[in-house]
Parts: sequence; C-alpha cells; structure tokens
Amino acid sequence: MATVVHHPEDARILHRQIRALLDAGHTVTYIAPFRERGVTPWPELTAIDVPRAAGRRRLHSLRAARRLLAEHAPSADVLLFHDPELLLALPRNRPVTVWDVHEDTAASVLTKPWLPRPLRRPLGPVVRACERRAEHRMQLILAEEGYRDRFALPHPVVPNTTYVPERPGRQPGTDRVVYLGQLSAARGAAELVELGRLLRPRGVRVEVIGAADPEIRPMLRQAQRDEAIRWYGFVPNDQALRMVSGAMAGICMLRDAPNYRHSLPTKVVEYMAHGLPVITTPNPVAEDLVSGRPEGDCGMVVPFGDAEAAAEAVLRLRSDPALRHRFARTGHEIARTAFHWPVHADVFVRQLEEWVKATPGHWRQMADDPEQVPRQSAAVRAPQRLPVVDAAVSDGTA
Repeated sequence: MATVVHHPEDARILHRQIRALLDAGHTVTYIAPFRERGVTPWPELTAIDVPRAAGRRRLHSLRAARRLLAEHAPSADVLLFHDPELLLALPRNRPVTVWDVHEDTAASVLTKPWLPRPLRRPLGPVVRACERRAEHRMQLILAEEGYRDRFALPHPVVPNTTYVPERPGRQPGTDRVVYLGQLSAARGAAELVELGRLLRPRGVRVEVIGAADPEIRPMLRQAQRDEAIRWYGFVPNDQALRMVSGAMAGICMLRDAPNYRHSLPTKVVEYMAHGLPVITTPNPVAEDLVSGRPEGDCGMVVPFGDAEAAAEAVLRLRSDPALRHRFARTGHEIARTAFHWPVHADVFVRQLEEWVKATPGHWRQMADDPEQVPRQSAAVRAPQRLPVVDAAVSDGTA
C-alpha cells in the first residue's frame, strides 16, 4: 500500500482498506509520509517512511517512492497505490498493481492552488490520456460510480463509505455544528468562517475538524483567534467521528467545482451515520442523498457560497426539535442500510484476492506486458507475515 500525498491516517486508506485487509488475515507493508505528518503507525503494519509530496515539492518524494517500491513491491502479492503521481514511480518488477482512483483527477487540477493557473485547463487532456493508458497496464478500483465514464474498460467500484454504528451515540444537540474533512477554498473554507461569524452571536459554535491547504491557514487561524470557529486541525478518523457525535448538524459547503459534481462527499455519509442532520450545498450527489431518497429527507440544501442561508438552516434546526430528530433518524437509517463499510470491505478484499489468484506465477514478466493482465477471479492465500519497521526511526531504506 503506497501514498505520498495522503495523510497516513487517511480514512479510506488506513481505517477502511488496510483495516479490512488485516481483518482478513493479510499482512500489509504501508509506504506513507509518517515522519512529516508526525504519525506513529499501527504495530500490525510494516511501516516504511517516505517524504511527503506537497505543492510543487514532489520530485524528491517520487524518487524516494520509486526506490522504496522497487525494493519492497517484488515480495508482495499486490501493490495498491492511491496517488496519480505514483504512476511515475512504479517499478518495472512488480506484482499485481492496482490504482485506487479517489477523484476525478483531470477535474481536480482546476482547483489545485499550487499549479500555475494558465496550466490547469491544458493539463486536463494530458491527465485523461494518462488515465486511459494506465487502465491497460494495471487494475483500477474506482471510488465513485460516476467515474466509470472516464474509462473505456469496466472497473470495480468500491465506494468511499464509512462504519455505521447500530445506533448513534448521542442525539443531536443545540449549541454546535461541525465540519469534518480536508479544508480548501473549493471545499468552502471561507463560507465556514463566515458561518461561524454569523452564528457566534446566536450562541452556536462552528467546530472545524481537518487539515487545511496552506493558502487558507492564515484565514482559519485568524477566525480561531476571533473565536468565530474552533479549528482542531487533522484528527484521526476514529477520534474525529466521536467528536462529531451529538452536534446539531454536519456542514458541507462544497463549491460548484467539476471535481465534486459526481462525487459523494464522504463527510455527508459520516454525519448521517452518527445521527447528525446534514446541511449541504447542491452538489448533485449530496443533494440526492439528503433530499431525494424514498426514506425521506435527512437535512437541508442551501445555495452554493451562501453562508447566510446555511446559518438560517442551522437556526431552524435549533428551533424545531422534531425536525432535528427526524432528520437524524432518517439519515442514520439510510447510512446503515446503504453505506455501511463492512459490506464493501468484503467486496474490496475479495477483488484483490481474485486478481492475485487469476495472475500466473510469472507476474514479473507480465508487469511489462499489459495485454496479458487477467481480469478474472478466484481466492488467494494470506501472505507471509513481515517484520514491523518503526517509521519514527526509519530512514526510508529499511
């Protein structure tokens, strides 16, 4: 398992996929930027530290990743990577290789602040061409049904769902609303700050949980000093979900960006799973989930960029306990029925096992002959247990 971009405690990578593989009896070597993120890896993992790729500082990280993958991938049954950047670092001698496609990569370049603006739109066709080439050279897993149209071949979808408790821990309260997830301009950071400024005089606190892009951190720090919001920074997913429990509502203020139009914001499902009414902008997938399900509504939809409308929705929830509790019950019911991760975890693990079982033993030669890569299925053994490397002291070569 490899990432140079994502936080080592990324919910999809660590708390869902890696946990599912460990629970199924497999061993996992995890290459990730532990040291730069100040993360102590799980003891069940073989953890290999790699420099983080951030902004325009990517070449050093990719060189290190290429060296580490060349060293460790040949002893594995599967190489599963999570960053499109790692397409440039894959070793020639490698096992069954799987790219987990988290986002619409070409659309996402339009919102990358570290890319020079004149390059963003021309890069889209280049990224699309790389994607089409990649699907003929390796296996792909898609995080969204909406990503299928970007590819010529069929690929399995493993949605970005969450663990849904049998019952929510607490009923929604009346004095705080929460945002959970990465913070950026496109994800509505400025709207969250404005929402905090509007609600603070009304006795409602806006709590923000998540890492932030560099260019918006000064705004968030100032809002924290002004007590407009309470910003906790990155919190591991399991702890963050305990923090959101009991809030009056979960907020999703995504802007109208191409990358979000066919993606389900995982935060919305996480709010529902923990019994929070949802307030979201009209991202089509989120809007359909919150207000278009046969089970009923589980929140309210407000216009893009409209913090005042979001504040009015919060105050309406506070004044109407029956509405608040109905949204909470309905959202939890939908999440438990349709978005409980263990169901998808089993599909995810079986798919990796089937790809390995269907691959002939001489996979090293096949890695450079994409026409031979099989797409059939069966079951596979659990690999041998590997020694644990402490990433806190690893120099990246262990």
